[in-house]
Amino acid sequence: MSGNTEKGQFDNKVVSWVDERLPIFTMLSKEYGVFPTPKNFNYFWNFGAIAMAMLSIMILTGIFLAMNYTAHADEAFNSVERITRDVNYGWLLRYLHMNGASFFFIAVYIHIGRGLFYGSYKGPRELLWIFGVLIFLLMMGTAFMGYTLPWSQMSGWGATVITNLFSAIPIVGDSIHTLLIGGFTVDNPTLNRFFALHYLLPFVIVAVVFLHVWALHVTGSNNPLGIEPKSKKDTLPFHPYYTSKDVFGLSVFLLFYLWVVFFHPLALSHADHFKPFDSMVTPEHIVPEWYFLPFYAILKSFTADLVIPFTGIILVEAKLLGVLAMFGSIGLLFVLPWLDSSPVRSATFRPIYKICLFLLLISMLVLGYTGSQPAEGWVVVAAQITTAYYFIHFLVILPLLGKIERTKPLPKSINESVLAKKEGK
Repeated sequence: MSGNTEKGQFDNKVVSWVDERLPIFTMLSKEYGVFPTPKNFNYFWNFGAIAMAMLSIMILTGIFLAMNYTAHADEAFNSVERITRDVNYGWLLRYLHMNGASFFFIAVYIHIGRGLFYGSYKGPRELLWIFGVLIFLLMMGTAFMGYTLPWSQMSGWGATVITNLFSAIPIVGDSIHTLLIGGFTVDNPTLNRFFALHYLLPFVIVAVVFLHVWALHVTGSNNPLGIEPKSKKDTLPFHPYYTSKDVFGLSVFLLFYLWVVFFHPLALSHADHFKPFDSMVTPEHIVPEWYFLPFYAILKSFTADLVIPFTGIILVEAKLLGVLAMFGSIGLLFVLPWLDSSPVRSATFRPIYKICLFLLLISMLVLGYTGSQPAEGWVVVAAQITTAYYFIHFLVILPLLGKIERTKPLPKSINESVLAKKEGK
């Protein structure tokens, strides 16, 4: 690299000495100190930093748990119980990790919801959004594999059900299923594969987070108005304004997290997680973790095969339709920047879109509930209706709104809007 890189001046002699040879502190000052950010951020912008903090907690606790975990079908369940009962502060590490997954997903779901509401996926931030969705997909894979590691009744049968889905893929499905579980049934090779991948994938997530943040610092942050900064009056340096705001938001979030860890550590756990896996006894109702429930409901909502009318010839089996819909529901997020054709980003100025987004939220909540219930009666009908709305929202409503929606007028600048708000206009 060229020696002409402009370096910062630091009072600390050690920092200055290091920075002269490796300008890491200059980079940090540029990207996280004086980096210009819109001056109208609200607290929803805290959740990116909160998600990064939760990822760090998950990696650190996971490393220490791995030191005491035995990845063998005969020993895994007992090793987890030993961690909880006999290892010094093992109970704390386990509860931090198992509840940390839920709070990590809470932060990410709110982060995604903020992106949907304020149009953070629109140009020039398409790649930033795609990296974010990729992180979400990697999180789901990591969480699913971690869900199986205690080798309990619920985790063992959950692994059986989910891996069996791949057998629905025509021609190559059985081969993928056998490769994934390491044999013909879920057993020790499956556990070894999932443990290795569960340990590896968080570091892959870190790499994609790096790309995500890099893309953010190239394009700059979106803001609640969805308009670009036009002058220095529209921005503030990231530090100390937003570092202090992030610290406050993170502190409040961690209070709720630690309250659950110390007072209700098993509130989000199913009773069958505390029974060793028995491949000869099927649980009455196999339920994934809450953050998978909407997608699990989409999977279960397909109960009939797709057939050619009046012939009875099956084109696509119900099982495959469910698998395609489940993965397709996430795949839609990757192409969302090109589905929404509206020139206005923020839902603040899009009255119809705001209503549709509210209906999408209701649909996700209903899907979450139906995913937790046995697939019978009205539950299936509710799941089918909300699944239909989910796909209609992205494939029909968003492209159509860009052509017919009458949006509210946008403010001329971020600074003008902030001043008007302070003056009560």
